[in-house]
Amino acid sequence: MEHPNKKNTFVFQAGILAAAGMLVKVISLIYRSPLLSIIGIEGNGYYSAAINIYTIILLISSYSIPSAISKVIAQRLAFKEYRNAQKVFVCALLYVLIVGGIASILTFVGAPYLVRKNPNAVVALRVLSPTIFFSGFLGVFRGFFQAHGSMVHTSISQVLEQILNAAVSIGAAKFLIGLASEDDLTGRAIYGSAGSALGTGAGVLIGLLFMFGMYRLNSGIIKRRVERDKSRHEETYGEIFKVIFTIVTPFILSTFIYNCTTAVNMTIYSHAMVDFKKVDAVLASNHYGIFATQAVALVNIPVAIASAMSSAIIPNVAASYVRGTLTQTRKQVTRAVQMTMLIAIPAAVGMAVLPKPIMQFIFPQKESLDMASGLLAALAVTIVLYGLSTLTNAVLQGIGKVNTPVIHAAIALVIQVAGLIALLLYTDLGLYALAVANIIYSLVVCVLNQLSVRKHLEYRMDVMKLFVKPGFSAAVMGAVVYGVYYGLMLLVPVSRVVLLVAIGVGVCVYAAVMLLIGGVQEEELLAFPKGRMLVAIAKKLHLLSDGPKKKKKVKRVKKKKRKRRKKRKKKEEVSL
Repeated sequence: MEHPNKKNTFVFQAGILAAAGMLVKVISLIYRSPLLSIIGIEGNGYYSAAINIYTIILLISSYSIPSAISKVIAQRLAFKEYRNAQKVFVCALLYVLIVGGIASILTFVGAPYLVRKNPNAVVALRVLSPTIFFSGFLGVFRGFFQAHGSMVHTSISQVLEQILNAAVSIGAAKFLIGLASEDDLTGRAIYGSAGSALGTGAGVLIGLLFMFGMYRLNSGIIKRRVERDKSRHEETYGEIFKVIFTIVTPFILSTFIYNCTTAVNMTIYSHAMVDFKKVDAVLASNHYGIFATQAVALVNIPVAIASAMSSAIIPNVAASYVRGTLTQTRKQVTRAVQMTMLIAIPAAVGMAVLPKPIMQFIFPQKESLDMASGLLAALAVTIVLYGLSTLTNAVLQGIGKVNTPVIHAAIALVIQVAGLIALLLYTDLGLYALAVANIIYSLVVCVLNQLSVRKHLEYRMDVMKLFVKPGFSAAVMGAVVYGVYYGLMLLVPVSRVVLLVAIGVGVCVYAAVMLLIGGVQEEELLAFPKGRMLVAIAKKLHLLSDGPKKKKKVKRVKKKKRKRRKKRKKKEEVSL
């Protein structure tokens, strides 16, 4: 399962997970458009209400399991305690069996109370309830493999999960809608939302079956490692349950607060619009559906990079920190931040510059296009802020400061709730108040997390390298992309084709500028997936500058030459 070579570096593994995460988000967006056409804006509103409650319960029961378990297991693997690592895995399965089972049953029974403001979402939420149970087991298997430094299994399972989710969601929604009469529009919307929810459960189930199959294939290796384990310290199951509880609970609280902002914002928005602004409840639900399932969904594609980095960095940071190698820990943090910002910053600029063409490419529905595009532009900056805050959350959890992100998330939530209420009640911003609240929340978490990372790791970010250079390159890219898109639209008014051309040009421009100004060095580029190929291309195009190590090597060679010349001169003087 582990291979001590370059391909086992966390940057490479994170790259695999990030690529899978991006693919998953793209598949999600591609199928959301035809699904939206089937279930309609009303059905999408019911599904959004159900999925938000489902997400909260999932956060409490099992969402943080992969990260938490990967940290606990990685700490034991760092000292080759394979028997203890296996015990952690078994205890984690028992944990999710109990917690996930209870959460699933309570969700099914309590669905009418959980979505009492939107009773038409009850059916969809009940369909989602078994998924909570299966998600816990899927999370444990993913955390187990991540702790062993393998993101491939998780990546494949995520892609399979999303493919089946897309297929079943569309098929089930179409089939179930047919059960309602043509005149019963609300009934069709309810059945359609239930079909979409059914796809979510089918996806999780196929992901779990795949991960279980991979575990069975590796069971021989796992068994031999446990049998050969010569470590003296063997933990009892009681001790391990205590560790799991003390580690998982802060992870859950942090992730819960960090992600529950969506549900909190939805509740506040619904109350403010319906009770105070006297907006029709269905219209408010439809508008929120546009915000959550279109604008936020697009923003979450590049944020998936940060999520992948977080999953990859936690076991590595936990292992290096527990060994006491702080220099290695700081180096890993820098690499993770660099890779995340290399994607997040240009993505934010691109979505801010061309929000309408991007939105139209994925969601061509004309009735929601203008609203969704404006929200996308407003939310663009959160790509950078959420990317960095997600990553620093993982770093703090990896070094054992698991309660710190909880406190920071709680502080940010209070501040953003106060801001959102004020904006909704005293301004006419409407959905844009939600965008501002997201910016406030992600900014506060970002700042507080960074201060804590600096304190505990004595780590200072290289602002020029990590932010200024990517920012400058992205600004140049944004100007070029804007000009190319609207210039070509005058000649070839086919929006989707022109957008793809503009994006391709933008990627090339961004990469070229980054290499020319020294934003990425050869050593750093080699750490990326297909790094050698990227370096070879960059050198052929004369874009790659000498890295710091190469420059130091050149200086050392010159210094040695000077010393040799001085020695020769001294010898010549003595001989004379």
